[in-house]
Amino acid sequence: MATKITENDIRALKLRFGIVGESPALIAAIRRAMLVAPIDLSVLIIGESGSGKESFPKIIHESSPRKHKKYIAVNCGAIPEGTIDSELFGHVKGSFTGAIADHKGYFEEADGGVIFLDEVAEMPMSTQARLLRVLENGEYLRVGDSTVRKTNIRVVAATNKDMMQAVKDGKFREDLYYRLSTVQINVPPLRDRGDDIILLSRLFLRNFINENRTSEVTLTDDAQRLLKSFHWPGNVRQLKSVIEQVALFESGNTVDAATLRQYMPANRDTALTVQSQPNFDYNAEREQLFTLILSMRAEIEAIKKRIDGVGPTSHVSSTVHELKRESNPLLELGNNTGEMNMASPYRNMQQQPQDLGHVDEVAAMDVEGETVKTLDETERETIETALRRNNGRRKLTAQELNISERTLYRKIKQYNLERQ
Repeated sequence: MATKITENDIRALKLRFGIVGESPALIAAIRRAMLVAPIDLSVLIIGESGSGKESFPKIIHESSPRKHKKYIAVNCGAIPEGTIDSELFGHVKGSFTGAIADHKGYFEEADGGVIFLDEVAEMPMSTQARLLRVLENGEYLRVGDSTVRKTNIRVVAATNKDMMQAVKDGKFREDLYYRLSTVQINVPPLRDRGDDIILLSRLFLRNFINENRTSEVTLTDDAQRLLKSFHWPGNVRQLKSVIEQVALFESGNTVDAATLRQYMPANRDTALTVQSQPNFDYNAEREQLFTLILSMRAEIEAIKKRIDGVGPTSHVSSTVHELKRESNPLLELGNNTGEMNMASPYRNMQQQPQDLGHVDEVAAMDVEGETVKTLDETERETIETALRRNNGRRKLTAQELNISERTLYRKIKQYNLERQ
């Protein structure tokens, strides 16, 4: 007779494992894990990358009679093919170069407990044969050994691949697939979880703000609708990445759909690279600054030629030298970690993005009636002209200026060009 799982049981388990969501598909997956946990069967968890599959083996272990024994998680895709047998089943001294002593594998270490095989579809065929033997009769051999050993272990596996297709392609043993998938749990992708997306967004915002002591961020209704309508190919991990960037760069602001879109891929089917930290495009910034700097140098040279033509006074000459000296710090942009990777006469110059704010303090100078513009003024005019030329279309403007849309958006706000 099946154990009755109540709503209170599910609520308590979600709280215990930090699972957020109320979608029917998610609740069904949790209920299925709780039902199979007390029964010693192999379980296969199916779900897209980033959907939260790793929580379910823990639920099964902690809700089973094996909860006081070891739980070991193994990423099969991260272990080289030449060493995975040794990692899982152990080896004896001298079995291969570097085997200076006997070594216990995970199946021996976790005897009596649960082993979680993540990305099991990446397991080599030779290792699959060894795993099948363990599942059938609990027997295994250490690498280089002829002594049969026994283990009492429960296997929970997970994959984001189509296992039946892998079987058809000859990349996964059919008999092993059926052994592993005695019970199958399907974890729903984020795009199918409806309002869970908003609940998770609020959680990620709150966690980031509390951990980093930044100001509150409010998502408007249209921003929330955008989150719910997006495809989220990277699932929960991708959502967390986007929300953390919003929490950082829009600290203290109310974020609408137009602003939020700046932090999301333009193409619904394009996966966003998952990052734990925001990433500025300093190369694009440098390209723009070098263009502006060369323009300023051309202006300075033109002024110098006109001054030389009329016989410059010592005052004017010193002013020109001062202009050149003031422009030099701008040419020191680069990367603090090494040389710049770009074809430029300033290849070896160091990047100091923290100095950019001080460049604005260079005042415009009047030389023989000619006004030399500050970097801020030149940059503002460049962006304003490009916006006008592209009829206010920011994507085309960013492409023309060779900067990211996020950088352009920040510059538009800085120079109050929203109406362009």
